[in-house]
Amino acid sequence: MLITLKEALEYGESTTSGIAAVNTPTLEMLTAAIAVAEKHEVPLILQHAEVHEPVNTIENIGPAMLELAKRSSAPLVVHVDHGESVDYVRRGFEIGFNSAMIDGSRLPFEENLRVTKETVELAQNYGAGVEGELGVMPGREDGKDSDGGVGDESLYTDPELAAQFVAETGVTALACSFGTVHGLYKATPKLKYDLITTLRERTGVPIVMHGGSGLSNEEYRECIARGVQKINYYTYADKAALEAAKQLLVDEPDTYVYSPLTVPARKAVEENLDALVRVLYTRAN
Repeated sequence: MLITLKEALEYGESTTSGIAAVNTPTLEMLTAAIAVAEKHEVPLILQHAEVHEPVNTIENIGPAMLELAKRSSAPLVVHVDHGESVDYVRRGFEIGFNSAMIDGSRLPFEENLRVTKETVELAQNYGAGVEGELGVMPGREDGKDSDGGVGDESLYTDPELAAQFVAETGVTALACSFGTVHGLYKATPKLKYDLITTLRERTGVPIVMHGGSGLSNEEYRECIARGVQKINYYTYADKAALEAAKQLLVDEPDTYVYSPLTVPARKAVEENLDALVRVLYTRAN
């Protein structure tokens, strides 16, 4: 069933849980994510990022995301992740996505403010929620290694600007930079927990963690306790799928077509996400 971003975040706040927001550019990742949400009877956010357009366009994978979400017994949000323009977010809304992130984090503050406000105004026509971003997070959403930046506090979100940003844009949630990176970690992350607390207090909206792959259980739980309600996750689940497919080729070297590789890949994603959900949600079965 479809629920709103606001409803998912309210569940996270009321149960001191982090809502897993999983990028699902392939059918294997999509069906695995939904299966885990159904198993644990928890809300989950299904995402498609603009950077994954070469894998599947939003017009192709989006309708599948929506139809499977509507048929599911689990409460699910269908979300445009890291939309790089208002036009791309509009493409998602026109398909039926009920939530979106507009990423103006690398723009000058005033330009980020303008683009995000425009997206919020657009979203109101669709009854959709909007996630904005302030602060710069190294790395890429497609899972490639971070280009450095771990612990670089010049990239972290400024609480004063964050409060202004939320007040002027009206976003539902705010993605912030507090020590995580997109992709595979090249160094131990240096999370600034006090900054999360301050950002949550000053903005009054749930904080979103990007670069959620690769943290320890303790780091996840501490971030949630400080005010993180949405946790984006992709790279390590996708990597698990790759390793499982590689292992099949080792175990069965005579495999001569592609489709058998999707079976262990999907299972590996499901196992990876199952472990994540057990950490993030206090009420996971």
